Order: sequence, then C-alpha cells, then structure tokens
Amino acid sequence: QVQLVESGRGLVQPGGSLRLSCIASGFTFSSYAMSWYRQAPGKEREWVASITATSGNTLYANSVKDRFTIYRANAGNTVYLQMNSLKPEDTAVYCCKVVISRRHYWGQGTQVTVSS
Repeated sequence: QVQLVESGRGLVQPGGSLRLSCIASGFTFSSYAMSWYRQAPGKEREWVASITATSGNTLYANSVKDRFTIYRANAGNTVYLQMNSLKPEDTAVYCCKVVISRRHYWGQGTQVTVSS
C-alpha cells in the first residue's frame, strides 16, 4: 500500500534552517508529482510546494518562495523540503502528499517549530 513517512522535525530559531524528508513506498515514486503541505495550529492546511515527476519542475507558495526548496531523489524514493530563513509563522505540522488515480495519500506529518 502507499506509504509516506516524513522526518526532520525540529525546533529552530528564527533565521535558521531545517530539512524535511518524505520517504515513499508502495507506488512508482518516479512517476508521480509530490507536494508538501503544512498546517499551523488553528489554521487550515496550506499548500507549500510541489515538484513534478520527471522534469523536476517546482512550484511554491508565495509565503515560502525564495526561502524553501523542494527537490527529489527518485533513486531513494524521497522528496525533500529544504527550509531556510525560517520565520515563526512557518511553525506547523508539515506533510507530504501524492495523488494517485485521483486519490490523495498523506504522510503522518512532522512538527516544525520556529521560536527563539
């Protein structure tokens, strides 16, 4: 079955960096676009970034553009989210997602806290 497992949770100071990983299994990873979402306490889930399957084209939410980088390693079935210049408002649970045959699969999420 499809599984997505995130890692890289942490507490960082404003201005710091963190890298999240999402390891996928149960499907042909290299054939599907992957996305990162986040949900802050009391807020709706928000799309963060996406990367296409083969060309590796990327898209970012305006709130993270020029600070976050999404990339993938198809050989390792892993998608990453490199987060730089972190702000307190980036505090959230971050999840990766894949859509296969119009069904959405989510990981369990990993907590990122940005605080001094």
